[in-house]
Amino acid sequence: MTANSSKRQVPKPDTSIIQWLLDSDPSIRWQVMRDLTDAPDEDVVAERARVATEGWGAQLLAIQRVDGSWAGTAFNQGWDSTMHVLSLLRELGLDPAGDEARRAVGLVRDRVRWKGWDWDGMWRGWEFDGNPFFAGEVEPCINGQVGASGAYFGQNTQSERIIDRLIAEQLSDGGWNCEAENGSTRSSFNTTICVLEALLEYERAGGANAAVTEARLRGQEYLLERRLFHRRSTGEVIERDREGSTSFTRFAFPTWWHYDVLRGLEYLRRADVAPDERVAKAIDLVESKRDDDGRWKLEVRYPGTMPVEIDEGEGLPSRWNTLRALRVLDWYDKYSARD
Repeated sequence: MTANSSKRQVPKPDTSIIQWLLDSDPSIRWQVMRDLTDAPDEDVVAERARVATEGWGAQLLAIQRVDGSWAGTAFNQGWDSTMHVLSLLRELGLDPAGDEARRAVGLVRDRVRWKGWDWDGMWRGWEFDGNPFFAGEVEPCINGQVGASGAYFGQNTQSERIIDRLIAEQLSDGGWNCEAENGSTRSSFNTTICVLEALLEYERAGGANAAVTEARLRGQEYLLERRLFHRRSTGEVIERDREGSTSFTRFAFPTWWHYDVLRGLEYLRRADVAPDERVAKAIDLVESKRDDDGRWKLEVRYPGTMPVEIDEGEGLPSRWNTLRALRVLDWYDKYSARD
């Protein structure tokens, strides 16, 4: 796919916005340096290393328990469990090869388990020790998040169970849905983006094979056929998911299991997909949300307990959303310039 250069060109950010982004936590700073500046590679690497020892990354690592978990559990309905913290550390860009990451992930691998869940997906009761954390449980939305962290942090051996399950659970329309076990035959944007990120991380970590790539590309087409936030049948904009719990057109960070347009575009950027007219409306939506100062707000904060505060607050300019929006627009602009 190629972008149509006759569509508008994306304006470059003002240098004051780049400086505002750099005046932040190492987890944002190193990604800004890598994605939005011409910083030397060695400077980016040095800044990334600080994620483990300063700021939010160091704070998250410091609250890991002796049993290897965060909040004493593999998963909970808040945002402070082992699964959620590892997802957040992946978003922060904690270097998986660093000593701090290897120690933390080793504790998770060796000590944290999915209580009650057997390898075959059967529930054996709370007394049953359960699968190792990186082998996952049964729901594809959860397994997608676990699989993405497992691949990122070099735990592919255990995560292969997750990958095999996800490929087998792909629906006929190309996506995934946690409600498939209850009879749903239509995919969910929320579940599909979680699975796509896991498959992409698995490929990037060296686990690519024909089955994984084929499943990911089919899932990617599920999003593109719907222009990232439209009904395929009518072209109508999808504002929210069927339960009304997720806003597709308002941008959150962290997103957790929730889909939104910016998250969908971030996936396409990371997968190095060449954009075509099917992403144009999504790009327009992102651009429309840039404020007069050249920043993007945190539009949604989903209810739950954050293990560490990493943004200014709902309704305020967000460094995370600004970084993510700018690099998506940059990705689109670079492909437009090639035509």
